[in-house]
Amino acid sequence: MNEKKVLVSGCFDLLHGGHVAFFKTAAMFGKLYVAVGADANLLLLKGKAPYFSQIERVYMVNSIRYVEEAFVASGSGMLDFQPDLERIKPDIFVVNSDGHTPDKEKLCNKYGIEYKVLERIPEEGLPARASSSAKKELKFPYRACIAGGWMDQPWVSEVHSGSVVVAQLWPSIEFNDRSGMATSSRKVAIDLWGDQYPAGNALKNARLLFGAENPPGSEYISGSQDHIGLLNPGISRLFYDGHYWPKEINSTVDKETCDWLSKVLYLVPLKPRPENYNPIKEKNLTKDLVKKLGNSGDKCWQSILKKDVNLLGESMTETFLAWKEMLPFTVPDYVYKEMTKNYFPVYSGAVTSGSGGGYIIVASEKEVPGSVKLKVRY
Repeated sequence: MNEKKVLVSGCFDLLHGGHVAFFKTAAMFGKLYVAVGADANLLLLKGKAPYFSQIERVYMVNSIRYVEEAFVASGSGMLDFQPDLERIKPDIFVVNSDGHTPDKEKLCNKYGIEYKVLERIPEEGLPARASSSAKKELKFPYRACIAGGWMDQPWVSEVHSGSVVVAQLWPSIEFNDRSGMATSSRKVAIDLWGDQYPAGNALKNARLLFGAENPPGSEYISGSQDHIGLLNPGISRLFYDGHYWPKEINSTVDKETCDWLSKVLYLVPLKPRPENYNPIKEKNLTKDLVKKLGNSGDKCWQSILKKDVNLLGESMTETFLAWKEMLPFTVPDYVYKEMTKNYFPVYSGAVTSGSGGGYIIVASEKEVPGSVKLKVRY
């Protein structure tokens, strides 16, 4: 009888056949223990609670015959299972290929634990299944702003015109709230159309969404780059000249281009933006600074069409540095230090997704530790 101990970890929300197949394979290496992410930790990492509580998720996982014991992970952060490694002392730690990170492997090496990476192989006769794909049909796309953000506000682009580059994303992970991924606009879209991506002209739908989120009398106008990015497939360059809606829109849904951008962009989680945070508390909108910001959007668009990761990184870094000078509160000191110490010197370039928190978006041809991947929808 195999007495080795095996540990796996994860959220295991919306439990499906892919999870069961994963447990079955992992249990072949020994007695299987499952660390289920705590509600509070998932809220910390994602900015929102899971569909099912930790009590329900542990109950469901424990009911699967391949599992020796399931429990709530006792740590926090991306490596919330670390205290459980010390308690259980497993011989083997197992992950799926899309759950592998260098930090997990490094931690297992530190404790002398064998680290196994499995490919997703469904049970015979069943379709391949992952939580991300299970949720795709339930959820709207997200949007990432790659360069030139804030140009969609007339009080910025009336100083000098310029471009924003956005990409429509598959909901491959639960992106955090208050993190610059257009989650507020997305919630309005779901109120309008339910969980289904709307049929019809994408830009017309984006105008409807812009109007729904910004009814007459709104104190703050949510920028149209959010609505266009959510509803216009692929990658879009939006040229603003002092108005809420862009004067010019260029888009590409070219598979090779979109797949290339998906391959070279990495997202590293930061803390979500604090409640009631005011990123425009201080403004320094000179013509030269706004011109730099708008030009970074144009450079970003050209870099994507050329598939030039170094030029892409330059445009993202220029966007970030322009924000720092124009709107200092969009870049907290701890984020600025992190970027200048650990990202600008190492990778092609980087920008943050949100003002005051969110994700670091990194342009790189090499893997970025602690990151998650995104997938451009086209």
